[in-house]
Amino acid sequence: MTDSGPEPIDWDLALATARRLAPAGPEVPADEAREAVAMLRDLAREAIAPVRDVTGMTAPDTSAAVVVDRSAWISSNLASMRGLLGSWDTLSERTESAPQVVRALGSRGTALQLGAVLAWLSTKVLGQFEALATGSRDEPGRLLLVAPTIVQVEHQLKVDPHDFRLWVCLHEEAHRVQFGAVPWLRTHFTQRITALLDASSLSARETAERLIAFAYALVRSVRSDDVDVLSALQTPEQRVIVDELTGLMSLLEGHADVVMDDVGPAIVPSVGQIRERFTARRQHPGAIDQVVRRALGVDAKMRQYSDGASFVRHVVERAGMAGLNEVWVSPDRLPSRREIHAPDEWMARVLG
Repeated sequence: MTDSGPEPIDWDLALATARRLAPAGPEVPADEAREAVAMLRDLAREAIAPVRDVTGMTAPDTSAAVVVDRSAWISSNLASMRGLLGSWDTLSERTESAPQVVRALGSRGTALQLGAVLAWLSTKVLGQFEALATGSRDEPGRLLLVAPTIVQVEHQLKVDPHDFRLWVCLHEEAHRVQFGAVPWLRTHFTQRITALLDASSLSARETAERLIAFAYALVRSVRSDDVDVLSALQTPEQRVIVDELTGLMSLLEGHADVVMDDVGPAIVPSVGQIRERFTARRQHPGAIDQVVRRALGVDAKMRQYSDGASFVRHVVERAGMAGLNEVWVSPDRLPSRREIHAPDEWMARVLG
């Protein structure tokens, strides 16, 4: 309980659960671990200039990348989530008016689920730019590099550690540049997330309907590749906003993927091998990972990389990087979900 009403999530329980379930990472000698951390810091700085040269975008060099373990990554994401929900004006009212069973699940039950999800994600996420603008508008955000997961993946792929770490840094630096060079992007992204929350409902009837729909979709998703599990929980209003966010996220991820690969050949000698093996890893998850990915919508996230990269490459081939950079002028120039799959329509609308 807080002064403003009941918390929707037991944040301490969520953190404890995630930390308990998240594996520490590969066992490496202490000196090797220190060397990996130092190298990641150096490579994050090395990635700044080539990303700037390829994109034509400049972001303030605010602070060094932060190399973290999985526990610190989990803490950072929970803090961002808590800050975002804390800014949601109707949260307390909706929590108090929800059925008691929903309120109970929404505190400890949701904390357990959230902790389990973050524990699983901490073994998959290599890096992250903290994009949710929950603090001051002048806060630049931090670039996080998850050292244990980077080292674990490079071991699994059997690729050159230096090249793989630089390749990862190029992708994350591209995200830092996107949000650092485009002054409205963080606020716009946060506002659309808040709008998605505002479009939700906690009525007993709708909650039951969506839980049933989710359970049915989850069962079907085990047998079918074309089921979007999370859409079963969305209201019509949320689907409109999800379409907007899908277009935006596809652009951001595709742009970063194109940048990391275009910069790569000049400074990452084994970029071709890394991309081939990394893509194969994305496309062939284990059986358990496959079910979890579908349940969480991670497969849709994977499609954002490929769809967004196709959009970016198509526009750059026809209009150059300067033409693509028109997308960063204002929110109304962002591609819709439809335009991501039809880049000529975006070019006709924005470039004329």
